[in-house]
Amino acid sequence: MKYIFITGGVVSSLGKGITASSIGRLLKARNFDVNMVKIDPYLQIDAGTMSPYEHGEVFVTDDGGETDLDIGNYERFIDVSLKADNNITAGKVYKTVLEKERRGEYLGKTVQVIPHITDEIKERIKKLGEGYDITIVEIGGTVGDIESLPFLEAIRQFKKDVGKDNVLYIHVSLLPYLKTTGEVKTKPTQHSVKELRSIGIQPDILVCRTEVPIGEKIREKLALFCDVDREAVIEARDARTIYEVPLNLEKEGLGNLIVKKLKLTEVYSRKYSGDSKRVFEPDLSQWRAIVDRIINPLHEITVAIVGKYVKLKDAYMSIIEALVHAGAKNDTRVNIRWINAEELESKNYMDILDNYRENGELGGILVPGGFGERGVNGKINAIRYAREKKIPFLGICLGMQCAVIEYARNVCNLEGAHSTEFHKDTPHPVVDLLPEQVNLKEKGGTMRLGAYPAVLKEDSLTHSLYGKKMVYERHRHRYEVNPKYHHILERNGLTISGMSPDGKLAEFIELKDHPFFIGTQGHPEFKSRPNRPHPLFDGFVRTILYNKIR
Repeated sequence: MKYIFITGGVVSSLGKGITASSIGRLLKARNFDVNMVKIDPYLQIDAGTMSPYEHGEVFVTDDGGETDLDIGNYERFIDVSLKADNNITAGKVYKTVLEKERRGEYLGKTVQVIPHITDEIKERIKKLGEGYDITIVEIGGTVGDIESLPFLEAIRQFKKDVGKDNVLYIHVSLLPYLKTTGEVKTKPTQHSVKELRSIGIQPDILVCRTEVPIGEKIREKLALFCDVDREAVIEARDARTIYEVPLNLEKEGLGNLIVKKLKLTEVYSRKYSGDSKRVFEPDLSQWRAIVDRIINPLHEITVAIVGKYVKLKDAYMSIIEALVHAGAKNDTRVNIRWINAEELESKNYMDILDNYRENGELGGILVPGGFGERGVNGKINAIRYAREKKIPFLGICLGMQCAVIEYARNVCNLEGAHSTEFHKDTPHPVVDLLPEQVNLKEKGGTMRLGAYPAVLKEDSLTHSLYGKKMVYERHRHRYEVNPKYHHILERNGLTISGMSPDGKLAEFIELKDHPFFIGTQGHPEFKSRPNRPHPLFDGFVRTILYNKIR
């Protein structure tokens, strides 16, 4: 088994996750079995209790893990479904060690960061590597952060544990460009590598984030002062789309460099009976075609996303990418008009939305998930506008619940209908907690999480989009459409187009007399891929495009 460890230096948010994902794509294109791991040094057990403004989107895995958003990038780039364990946090590691100590498993020894914490980290990584050719491990944070030190020490030890030919260290760093002097500065990267070397890790490859071409002199300088091969200084310039990054890194020779340094031709030859041609000539044709359609589409549409976290786009990362995927399939650039839901809580919300529509910024309306009352009435108003004006609408999780509330109030005439999440004493709790959620004391990991099945109505639009009767979508919520109101909603024209197999829970809703009006209790965005756009997003984008060009 081979391991690639990716660290970051100088500043955060450099794109380590996209770099790791791109390396995974390049190795998958060479027919290797790849697993990916994200290490987060924070003390939470998982990302589930963290605000989107604090940490960005919480990505959900099939097995119910609430993880870092980079797990989503990994899934999209290498087209696999990862698990909760693929996101290792300091909280998980320390909790396990402390539980072992309470059980007396350390036989009275003093429990310390080294070796007990580092051994637990290594054990988790090794377990995740079982059965794969290569495991890529991204270390969150920046070299020099005190929180990351136990993880860096653990990966330092890995080379001794599994052999130097089986470990590769890649350091992602920033080369600032000073526009006033026209210079690219290498000193921050030199200091970052020095910090890494001071704890015993010598990077094998430098991936240098830069706005401009770095040139031969910069490469040679970095190679000299950071003690890496000249060919191991990789330029990572800003790309037009994140999906272009693997192609750029391949042009830089990163894929073949990794093959050489990890001696992957031997792995490939054993696996494919001696034919090693693919290892140096990866098949990236499909990926190039997708990137070309993203960058040079024939059409263009605009989707309004009405949410409460619109100041931080990372809060809706998977939704953004799912729209990109659907756009690429339909040869369409999907522009996003971000609308703060609170903006639509005023009485003149119709005028505000009319103005967006007149400016061509309201081809469709998407209302995403979320928690808390802030902005809910604005979401409900946006949905009413979409329903009455026949604008394509897609509601996700809370977006579906808001659609039910809006329909109950304005079509079913259930005055004061609401969710008990926001109004405990509502006369019509059309959205309510399930009994098993009522008395919970802990918030972390207690929602309905992970993949759940739904049975679709065969004559519904939802069924025609999926093309099958049973589907599985990932969930992350506590509240459900109240089963007591199902018959009232359906009697008044709302179709519950997907139900849980036991017939109790509404998983999908739609309107028949509307070009596209679908809500889902799940999060379909988590399963969308560049090469396989999710059917709901594909149908949503296709309908908006049809409305525009007809």
